[in-house]
Amino acid sequence: MSGVGFPKRFFEREDASPDHHFYSAPRFVTHIDPATIAALTELYRELIPPGSRVLDLMSSWVSHLPPDVKYARVTGLGMNREELEGNAQLSDWVVHDLNERPELPCPDQSFDFVLNAVSVQYLVQPLEVFRSACRVLVPGGAHLVATSHRLFPTKAILAWRSLDAPDRLRLIGHYFELAGGYDPPEYLDRSPPDADPLWIALARKAEPGPRA
Repeated sequence: MSGVGFPKRFFEREDASPDHHFYSAPRFVTHIDPATIAALTELYRELIPPGSRVLDLMSSWVSHLPPDVKYARVTGLGMNREELEGNAQLSDWVVHDLNERPELPCPDQSFDFVLNAVSVQYLVQPLEVFRSACRVLVPGGAHLVATSHRLFPTKAILAWRSLDAPDRLRLIGHYFELAGGYDPPEYLDRSPPDADPLWIALARKAEPGPRA
């Protein structure tokens, strides 16, 4: 399904070995610098109200949510148990490989927000993941994808490595459009000066239309 409309080898990676090998050892590091983390945290503060139910996809030991805001639930899906156990912002978590099982292990309409911070470039079945993210969102709920310029090059899809920043954002928008069920995506640039860039693509789950 993810190959629909995309060139051959689009989702291939230099390192095609199973991801659980690559992520077996915990990495207690951040992938954007402090100023960019602060900008992402402030964006989350603006867009995600207290009391929201949040799903953090491809999560690790930090979710970048504002620590002083109380959410109803923050669920993490990630690849490394030790990293997830070390994330104090998660209320619950599960080790889950989205490249092997793109369907999210969550009930329909169980979250208000789905987040993906600087990891979308590693998805080899993004349409399936985006479609499943739409399923678990309530109508009007938002799927936020934050990107920057750092990555594990051998694990990023080949297409991502060949695109510049605007085309990467357009690619994410294309994922939303092809997955279906979302309103047209929006794009934000929250890059701080003299720091790693921060670009966001977000789309809301379409509200049900009026009855005939």
